[in-house]
Amino acid sequence: MAQKPSIPKGTRDFSPAEMLRRNYIFGIIRKIFSLYGYLPIETPAMENLSTLLGKYGEEGDRLIFRILNSGNFLAEVSSSALATGDLSSITQQISEKGLRYDLTVPFARFVVQHRDEITFPFRRYQIQPVWRADKPQKGRYREFFQCDVDVIGSDSLLNEAELVRIIDRIFGELGINIIIKINNRKILAGIAEIAGAGERITDITVAIDKLEKIGREGVRQELLQRGIAPEVIARLEPVIDLSGTTGEKLRELKKVMAGSAAGLKGVEEMEELTGYLAIEAVNAVVELDLSLARGLNYYTGTIIEVKAADLPFGSICGGGRYDDLTGIFGMPGVSGVGVSFGADRIYDVMLQLNLFHEQTGSSTEVLVINFGAEELPSLMKVAGELRDAGIATELYPDPVKLKKQFSYADSCKIPMVVIAGSNEIAAGQATVKNMKTGEQTAVPLSALPSFIRGEKTL
Repeated sequence: MAQKPSIPKGTRDFSPAEMLRRNYIFGIIRKIFSLYGYLPIETPAMENLSTLLGKYGEEGDRLIFRILNSGNFLAEVSSSALATGDLSSITQQISEKGLRYDLTVPFARFVVQHRDEITFPFRRYQIQPVWRADKPQKGRYREFFQCDVDVIGSDSLLNEAELVRIIDRIFGELGINIIIKINNRKILAGIAEIAGAGERITDITVAIDKLEKIGREGVRQELLQRGIAPEVIARLEPVIDLSGTTGEKLRELKKVMAGSAAGLKGVEEMEELTGYLAIEAVNAVVELDLSLARGLNYYTGTIIEVKAADLPFGSICGGGRYDDLTGIFGMPGVSGVGVSFGADRIYDVMLQLNLFHEQTGSSTEVLVINFGAEELPSLMKVAGELRDAGIATELYPDPVKLKKQFSYADSCKIPMVVIAGSNEIAAGQATVKNMKTGEQTAVPLSALPSFIRGEKTL
């Protein structure tokens, strides 16, 4: 007996019904991105490892899927490396490419590679899959879609304010209540500096970023494991625990950061950003969260993370400011900012909260019943005229029993069925059945498109 086929862990197949829901999400995201003047691009699924490595920190580098070189990939490996089992050396020699980990680093590479073809500030969006060699679990996949929106070539914090409004609009249209958490990496650098460990900012932020996942004691233990002294941790905790409104936290931070130029700059930027947001208020809750760190190393300023307010779920959107990501590709001094929407997590949240509108199992709006060879020419003409009118229409391919054709329409949740046998065609009319209510209406063939369009709006 043949073994049942399967797919790799952390990946999924999507049925037509699931794809319709996913396309609904993608459609809203694309619409809002375009509303703000962002343009689409695409980049390859694989990049050179030289492009990817060193951009995401040590943990991120471990999660990059590497692609074996073509042909006899072991031919170039030295016998000494094979004999000693030096995996690091062997990996470098047998793999030159990897699947993209995110869309931001490939975007930076794109900007540098095409710098003479684009106009700055450059506003782009990108909706494509990414891959991470992570441990699969609920809400975490090895292959998933990101929907990124970035503007590069501008230092203005108006861009951050615009991204917050884009987030607010998209989740508002999707019906998801959200909390938008904001922070600034300069503030985190200032906290580390006043705690006496400014040079350990990466270790500190990687640990702090796990606060919600592993709790206060878990973060404390990770900081200790990373070699952060207990007295430094003791100085960090009260600052991260600051409570009150965003304005109250910023006022307190100004006092705390008096000895840190970087920290004060971060507070100043956060005040400017919240000032812009106050001019054109957003519907979602926006709060300063000093434990928000976003573990990726390339963030340098504002950082943003979005959580669903009605579910204990992970981040469904996040991003931030990166001041010199293009510099690693030979184009220094170009600042950018962007956010990424996790389409797969958004889908899961909407499914759990029952936020999808009643979806059909098909994109078809009308099924034309097939009565057989005699009626077929007229039925083909009816189906064609409905399609010409912009109505998604199927003509059932086989002249089988009506019960089977109606069962098909019911199973696929096709909302309307057109019935036109020889008698109806001779009379120049058809019967339209509403599959939800069961109501049947006799309609002249010439009026079918307008009648069905009217039914769709009810």
